[in-house]
Amino acid sequence: MVVGGAEGSRLWGPAIGIALVIVALLAPVLGAMADFSGAKKRFLLGFTAQAITFTGLLFFVQAGDVVAGLLFFVLAEIGYRSSQVFYDGFLPELARPEEMGRVSGNGWAIGSAGGVIALLLVLPVVLLMPGTFSARLAMLITAGFWILSTIPLILWLPEKAKKKTLPAGENYLSVAFKEVAHTLRTTSRFREMVKFMVAFLLFGSGIAIALEFAAIIGSTLFGLGQELIIVFAIIVQITNVIGAYGFGLLIDRIGGKSSLIASLLAMIGVVVWLFFNQTQVGFLLIGAAAGIAMAGVQSVSRTLVGLFAPPGHSAEFFGFFTMIGRLAFLLGPLTFGWLAAELAGLYAGQGMAAGPADQQGHRMAVLLIIFFLLAGLAAALTVNEKKAREAARAKDPTPVLPGDLPDPTAAPPLGPVS
Repeated sequence: MVVGGAEGSRLWGPAIGIALVIVALLAPVLGAMADFSGAKKRFLLGFTAQAITFTGLLFFVQAGDVVAGLLFFVLAEIGYRSSQVFYDGFLPELARPEEMGRVSGNGWAIGSAGGVIALLLVLPVVLLMPGTFSARLAMLITAGFWILSTIPLILWLPEKAKKKTLPAGENYLSVAFKEVAHTLRTTSRFREMVKFMVAFLLFGSGIAIALEFAAIIGSTLFGLGQELIIVFAIIVQITNVIGAYGFGLLIDRIGGKSSLIASLLAMIGVVVWLFFNQTQVGFLLIGAAAGIAMAGVQSVSRTLVGLFAPPGHSAEFFGFFTMIGRLAFLLGPLTFGWLAAELAGLYAGQGMAAGPADQQGHRMAVLLIIFFLLAGLAAALTVNEKKAREAARAKDPTPVLPGDLPDPTAAPPLGPVS
């Protein structure tokens, strides 16, 4: 609506890419700053306020306001993605290890339910008021819903972490860089976490493709119109609630790694089904199954980072987790888009009409999702969950700074891990 036509699509990709790269570069350092200063809540609220503000300002963007539209979107996206680092960083403080899976899963489920509510609030406006004003008004509704959702966080979320003493001549930014550098130098101590991050980059790329291209695949392969795409989105969000809650309970029963493997196998099965599916009804059912599986993969991954992060360094480790996630959202969609276009051109060169060639190119490119998921599964199988959790609780023999002391709010020692 702001740019119009293919030029809008061309600018959308770089805008997302700019935001992802900035967050990927900043996340570990910001996380370390929050850990050392004991200010995760302030960082969370600050970036949340940034996201809400620039989402609301999109209301004032009209046709032709390309620079303002891109700027407000990029700043809103940076605020949202950065706030996730600190939101996730609270997990080890709010849940004991034996209940972390359930708490993380419940949080993911409630967030997905919130997405359904927000969509249902916006949908009547878009349907009853055709034109650009309703789309602009949707930005204000979203910002308002976001503000209301943040009030409980402001009132009741405790900041349990304690501020650490700054060494002479240091500031929080310089300390953060040294903390991150120290973590990178001592990766051998967190070998299992490194393995998990590699696995997350691989299967996360497959998940990113599924999330970013679901609507395009639905319209290209199965002819879904706008109404059915909205129905598809609602179905995925609703089953996300079920998946997050169910896998949250599963983690506490069978462990994080086993739950991750189960969710990845389920997701691989869903994508294989997608490859062979030929009907719109089948695609909607695939969306329901994918919502459960994807919520499992994402919420279980977050729980594992919480379990593998050393006390007092949760935001820093979630910063690395966010960085890898943003790289996955670049790697997966970028390679899928390129592959689908190349294959469509190949089929067209063999005499196939443009429409069928585009369909066949996208269908064959779906195999790339399976490749990323299988590669991630293979890497995840090498992770030793017990060793990773033991490494997280082991005393660091070479603390980076005098102020880097154990976190008095850390969860109690772990019990046996299967």
